[in-house]
Amino acid sequence: MTTWIEQFIDNNEKQWKEMSDFIWDHPEVKYEEHTSASYLVERLEEEGFRVQKNIAQIETAFVAEVGSGSPVIAFLGEYDALPQLSQEANVATQQPIEHGGNGHGCGHNLLGVGALAAATALKRYVEEHNIQGTVRFYGCPAEEGGSGKTYMARAGVFDDVDLALTWHPGPVNVAWTASTLANVQASFKFKGKSAHAAASPHLGRSALDAVELMNVGANYLREHVSPQARFHYAVTNTGGASPNVVQAEAEVLYLIRAPHIAEAQHIYERIQKIAEGAALMTETAVEVTFDKACSNFIPLSSINKVIYETMQEVGAPAFTEEEMKLAEQFYETLTMEEKMSKNFGMKQFDFAFRKPLSDVLIPYFELKQPLPGSTDVGDVSWVAPTGQCIMTTCATGTPFHSWQLVAQGKTSYAHKGMMQVAKVLANVGLKAIQNEELLDEMKREHQEAIGERGYICPIPAHIHPNGQKEE
Repeated sequence: MTTWIEQFIDNNEKQWKEMSDFIWDHPEVKYEEHTSASYLVERLEEEGFRVQKNIAQIETAFVAEVGSGSPVIAFLGEYDALPQLSQEANVATQQPIEHGGNGHGCGHNLLGVGALAAATALKRYVEEHNIQGTVRFYGCPAEEGGSGKTYMARAGVFDDVDLALTWHPGPVNVAWTASTLANVQASFKFKGKSAHAAASPHLGRSALDAVELMNVGANYLREHVSPQARFHYAVTNTGGASPNVVQAEAEVLYLIRAPHIAEAQHIYERIQKIAEGAALMTETAVEVTFDKACSNFIPLSSINKVIYETMQEVGAPAFTEEEMKLAEQFYETLTMEEKMSKNFGMKQFDFAFRKPLSDVLIPYFELKQPLPGSTDVGDVSWVAPTGQCIMTTCATGTPFHSWQLVAQGKTSYAHKGMMQVAKVLANVGLKAIQNEELLDEMKREHQEAIGERGYICPIPAHIHPNGQKEE
């Protein structure tokens, strides 16, 4: 039986599609989402939400709310894109719209609007039925490499939230029951001394040598951290394009991940020592700049079971034969290795990946190992009980951060997944707002999970979003 909320979302299908496509058409990377944020703010204000802008000193962060008092049900939306992923829509060949341009390679055009649709539906329902409480939509920028929510959590904007809900586009329908990896990101800038590489190399001190030695040392460290820890680096400044000049400057950016934020911070400290060693070996100086961090996500079974129950009630998206054929075209662009990895290593759920588009719901299960990725939703989960799920919006096996995912961001099946998850999130919010005992259970489990110390923001107080300086 179709519920009031589901009917409302279906009746406004054209609006949600147009909004998602607008965000896709204006891909903006971390902290530059001015067009997308302004567009969403305008739509929310038209709907009657009260909007606060410039949250946590971030121009593209905002909070929209209606109602008053408890409980506070929050929906988290994202809208940032990725660099170097420009791609034509609905085309199963790599065709950039703009070479070197941005693209929605993680589906955040769908994520943000799906969460907004859920918030709007719940807002309409509580107004129609005169239900006490507050419905909020959080406009969260810079999930990709910027940890926008971590800065927002540090500013206390989630402190009074009773339940936070979000989702992520993907190739499967499943309740998100696993933790994620915490991370720390920092740059290491080496300064040496230039010299003629042939006439007087002995007078030079190579900053590029220091970067290379640091990376070698870090690679040896990999054997001596936990198997689930990871760190990656990108050389962001090689010191110039002239091989006959000893490079006086060079820089490398490190992203360090681990199952818990404390472990990620410990590995970061060890990598700092490796950088200092590289500087000593090359007689250069090193400057370390902390960039950002985010905490591991805390899954709560009391929330996840309600999400799964609601996904069963709403159902997985239903796809047409034409949609399956289009998804098949994207599937065939994948390498054999990518196809073999399509079930994320969970052989017991092969049944969910047998079609080009997954149209079944994976049964409830609790994954004990953390997922290998990271998300700043983790910081919200340390502050308030937080739940999320994944809904099919792309072909089976589609890798995240790929041109294939960008190309599918405006397909009819991506829209269907977004619509379906909006119904799930709104109905979960409704169940929570109407059931005080359920909310109390979620809060009890949350308190047990975070322990007595509670949330400690992994970003130091003097570090500001996107390199902003202390005023």
